[in-house]
Amino acid sequence: MSHDAPAYGLWGLVVIESAVFLFFAFSFFKPRTTRDWRTLGTFAAFVVALFVEMYGFPLTIYLLSGWLAHRLPGVDVMSHDAGHLLYTLLGFRGDPHWNPLHLLSNVVIVVGFLLLASSWRVLFAAQRDHALATGGPYAHVRHPQYVAFIAVMIGFLLQWPTLVTLVMFPILVVMYVRLAHREEREVEREFGEAWTAYAAQTPRWIPRLRRARAAARTVDPVCGMTIERSNAAGTRVYMGRTYAFCSPRCIARFDEDPAAHAHGPSDDTRHQHAGV
Repeated sequence: MSHDAPAYGLWGLVVIESAVFLFFAFSFFKPRTTRDWRTLGTFAAFVVALFVEMYGFPLTIYLLSGWLAHRLPGVDVMSHDAGHLLYTLLGFRGDPHWNPLHLLSNVVIVVGFLLLASSWRVLFAAQRDHALATGGPYAHVRHPQYVAFIAVMIGFLLQWPTLVTLVMFPILVVMYVRLAHREEREVEREFGEAWTAYAAQTPRWIPRLRRARAAARTVDPVCGMTIERSNAAGTRVYMGRTYAFCSPRCIARFDEDPAAHAHGPSDDTRHQHAGV
């Protein structure tokens, strides 16, 4: 592997790449609370540490240079291509950016950001309506936004693992798990039995695939139409149950007399989630 152009010391690229990914994270996550900013801040530290080693100073390569030179004779370990350590150690050849491992990492990163965006849309709609966040990713796992951040970090580790990010990753996962538990305690105090029923049926982190299709649909209690939860025009909570609607008109009719429609089908409490 040769490298006519400088492989490292590209600090301008460090700034640009970090700014681009953090802009996407900020745009999709839209932090509002101190906890949100803390979550985004720790993710930002991971991203900056990654790009510092990817384009600035290859600390991992320097620390492992002796072992890498012995393990990979004839390979220029200071080249940018060799910095894709999994690609290099597994003996792949050719452009690492078109390697299946690199392509897989890109897919995982994109899926993570899309999950982050779709989770925020559901959460924003619930906060706007002063209701529980239901539908979309929240119908399958209790903490899709944390799952999204973890997925993005896994994608980056597949692409460019470093000693620093490998140490940071489990620390951040533990932090997200603790934040999730803290949020659940707050939600339980606010919503009581509705949250308890939801938590008993809905996984924290990994969705139950067999329930995915059923969990995606509900019935409008006003008009009786079957709708996708992710496409619901809005939700209302009445007597501890959450109802989803196909249109603003159905929402308005429900608001006029909730008791008249509350006997109809509702989102089962297992699909409820407080906006976290």
